[in-house]
Amino acid sequence: MMPFKLALTFSLVFDFIVQKLQALRKPKTNIQILQQNVLLKYKYIISFLKEHSKEVHLEVRAAYIDTMNKVLSAHFRAYIQALEKLQLDIATSNDLIGVETRSTSLFSRGREPLKNRSAVFALGERLNVLKEIDQPALIPHIAEASSLKYPYEVLFRSLHKLLMDTATSEYLFCDEFFGEESIFYEIFAGPFAVIDEHFNSILPNCYDAIGLMLMIRIVHQHQLIMSRRRIPCLDSYLDKVNISLWPRFKMVFDMHLSSLRNANVKLLWEDDSHPHYVMRRYAEFTASLIHINVEYGDGQLELNMERLRMAVDELLMKLAKMFSKPKLQIVFLINNCDMTIAVLKEAGPEGGKIQQHFEEMLKSNTGLFVEELLMEHFSDLIKFVKTRASEDPNGSNERPISVSEVEPIVKDFGSRWKGAIELMHKDVITSFSNFLCGMEILRAALTQLLLYYTRLSDCIKRINGGAALNKDLVSISSIMYEIRKYSRTF
Repeated sequence: MMPFKLALTFSLVFDFIVQKLQALRKPKTNIQILQQNVLLKYKYIISFLKEHSKEVHLEVRAAYIDTMNKVLSAHFRAYIQALEKLQLDIATSNDLIGVETRSTSLFSRGREPLKNRSAVFALGERLNVLKEIDQPALIPHIAEASSLKYPYEVLFRSLHKLLMDTATSEYLFCDEFFGEESIFYEIFAGPFAVIDEHFNSILPNCYDAIGLMLMIRIVHQHQLIMSRRRIPCLDSYLDKVNISLWPRFKMVFDMHLSSLRNANVKLLWEDDSHPHYVMRRYAEFTASLIHINVEYGDGQLELNMERLRMAVDELLMKLAKMFSKPKLQIVFLINNCDMTIAVLKEAGPEGGKIQQHFEEMLKSNTGLFVEELLMEHFSDLIKFVKTRASEDPNGSNERPISVSEVEPIVKDFGSRWKGAIELMHKDVITSFSNFLCGMEILRAALTQLLLYYTRLSDCIKRINGGAALNKDLVSISSIMYEIRKYSRTF
């Protein structure tokens, strides 16, 4: 049985320590300063109690755990409530790539500023949240006073920055004051529960795929920060957050994918061969994810983006087929491919396979358009060159090439080639959204025309009596001069 005096001493020590702990509960107390400047002075008492009075030591330990659990839980709850007032809503379940945009519903979100709506698909300055990963946590009342609103990933980073710094400080204090790390997890059971409750209410209502991917990257960066600090106390918590974010991202991503696969082509189609808004959404969304993925090389994300690319390809072809004229179908495909490539390039040089796919599609459709354009103005010339020009004019062919066969083609070309090129130029100017792309296509068409006409000229030189047509032939240098004239327009 413990002597009365010794028991009284331990009781007084307990009261003294608990009195010091009570200061932690006072409003606006700087906990870290109180811990470092006051409590640590008495850590020898804790060591003494642990060795000589385990019962009193456990009571002090329990009092500290209870105090800090309640204080930190209250701090995080108040901080989260303040952050929630700063949240900028980005996306709803209807904000998907393949959803028709001209909503007339009474419940449409026309009230929200357009600049906020664009953040559904375009990364914009949202990537800054990763560049500012270790910046101090937001001070809510200052942001609120300035009427500032933030996408959720900014609030997420701020909350977890506060969590990391608070947890690091508490973990180190517990280790030094009590000589044991496990006390940290008992203290933080409360704060973790508060944060979990908040996050579990946010995540099921989050339809912002870009925001979700940014949060996944934020968690990764925070794990690296804690690793550099050599503080393991948040390892399991951050793993749990990461595990909850990935399925949500995949679900929202699959909603975008389904919106493309199940899109109503008749509702989406517009009698306009310029870039379609669905393709712009796709391009911006893809560029955003590529940009976020640059330093991570996430193979699973790349695989999902390839699935998205295949779905948008299929929809793009369906939309193109809605045009009755083949030429308009090709113009539509070129405009959309060109726009997609431009958006992917803006995001950086990391377009990879997806950008390469659209570049190949642009190239093949440019070739088709060039042929369509030339056939409109020089069909007889092209048909002759393709079917007859390679033959030996004086060979054993049943119907050798004669001057009378090529003379109408030569005279027709000579009489209207400049006017036809001007018409081609006007056609290109009005057909293509990107002036530079249009001029490249016009130059390709003029170059191809030069090749056709060169082959015709070469063929005439081999025909008996072909020299009689020399006076009607347009010189190659004249055609090249015209080509250079149009080349100078860009």
